[in-house]
Amino acid sequence: MQLHFLGTGAGMPSKERNTSALMVKLLDEIGEMWLFDCGEATQHQILRTSLKPRKVTKIFITHLHGDHIFGLPGFLSSRSFQGGDEELTIFGPAGIQQWIEMTLSLSKTHLTYPIKFIEVSDGIIYEDAQFIVRAGELRHVVPCFGYRIEQKDLPGELLIEKALALGVPKGPPLGQLKSGQDITLDDGVIVRATDVVAPPQKGFTLAILGDTKYCEESIALAEGADIVVHEATFDGSTIDLAANYGHSTNIEAATVAKHAQARYLLLNHLSARFLPSDLPNFLAEAQEIFAQTYLTSDYAIFSWQNGELNH
Repeated sequence: MQLHFLGTGAGMPSKERNTSALMVKLLDEIGEMWLFDCGEATQHQILRTSLKPRKVTKIFITHLHGDHIFGLPGFLSSRSFQGGDEELTIFGPAGIQQWIEMTLSLSKTHLTYPIKFIEVSDGIIYEDAQFIVRAGELRHVVPCFGYRIEQKDLPGELLIEKALALGVPKGPPLGQLKSGQDITLDDGVIVRATDVVAPPQKGFTLAILGDTKYCEESIALAEGADIVVHEATFDGSTIDLAANYGHSTNIEAATVAKHAQARYLLLNHLSARFLPSDLPNFLAEAQEIFAQTYLTSDYAIFSWQNGELNH
């Protein structure tokens, strides 16, 4: 799994940071990409990468502020031009379907694929054989959601050499054992799957939190997560201003990760008030509370491999 940040700024684009967009690449897991928010010019950001819009099967919108949705009409149109023909599912707060359908209708935009809309509320909003996605409403100035993506445990590895040593022939019997079925050999010996299959591997948990002031709901969504992506629009010196605008500081984001007992924190949605020279101190403030904190930037890629985060 990879996190490919396309826009990490707050409110409006700046020279350093575009508006919110994060691509979660699940190509190795399920051959799909999921896009979280789609701020203005997201498709322009994608042009500077190897990402393919037609590979995006799901879009999750945290809330309906412009810096999180104004890139959607262009992205949806480009997905058609670039050969996308499979159904796209869009998750988001009430109103997301009305806004998109009205925009596409008035602009006479024709799509080559169907869109399925799911207006979210608290709880499980998607589940398949490999993933569960939960939504939880946060505390912003408009309805805003965070998303918790849980990968289900992966099947344990078949210990082939051990199975062969027990007399299991190559072929279908090995597949039966890997699927958890015990088998009986020709000589009557029973080989149990639990003896030749390693324990299941724990899947990852990723929490992507939309705009919000510090709240218990954020901690609940992030509980025990491997990676938490949390907004940090302000710093510790402007905590009152942050709350007034329904946003968080770097220190509050770190506090959420600490209380949630998460493993890694990625600070996102940074205000343009912070110059590049301000960022070392901005990061250090958060790391004093939660050591495994990192800053995001446009085009940054974080990879989850073997239970560790690599950047």
